[in-house]
Amino acid sequence: MRAKRPLREPVRDKGPLEKNYITPAGLQRLKDEKAFLLTKERPAVTAVVAWAAGNGDRGENADYQYSKRRLRQIDSRIRFLTRRIDAAVVVDPAAPRPPAAATRVFFGATVTYRDASGAEHVVRIVGVDEVDADRGCISWRSPLARALMKAAVGDRVVLRAPTKTEELEVLEIEYVPIPIEPFREPPGAEASPVRVGTP
Repeated sequence: MRAKRPLREPVRDKGPLEKNYITPAGLQRLKDEKAFLLTKERPAVTAVVAWAAGNGDRGENADYQYSKRRLRQIDSRIRFLTRRIDAAVVVDPAAPRPPAAATRVFFGATVTYRDASGAEHVVRIVGVDEVDADRGCISWRSPLARALMKAAVGDRVVLRAPTKTEELEVLEIEYVPIPIEPFREPPGAEASPVRVGTP
């Protein structure tokens, strides 16, 4: 009998809970994914495991082995999402804030800046679970966000990234709703309407 290997979890899923700054839409996406895994995906994979277990030798049964591995991945992801949700500190970018805070860059800001070449860029500072380069959503822990933090319009800040150092000029700061892509059921999910055992 093979010894069971301990389950591995993401490195950032260990240790004491640290604050997970996140927008309301970002938190909803985490909750929606967790609900999908708990109520649809996990039960569907559990049904496949039960079906595959009835097909003979489990050691030679690819369906059984794959489904058991998938079940471990789902459980690991559920634990990770639970920790992220439990540590969530929700910050609504569109919520009213004191005038002094509204004129400086903090979490939830939409910032327009000019780089050293004169090109203008717009970024939105969001939580680590909400990063989306295509939408200009950057983590508040990224080098760019750290460089911009607490800056006001007209300030020049220095971006120190692993590959370069450059001066940026802050052109505009807004606190408006940030569009976060909602959770969608992934293609090929076990919970998709396909009967167990069908090709």
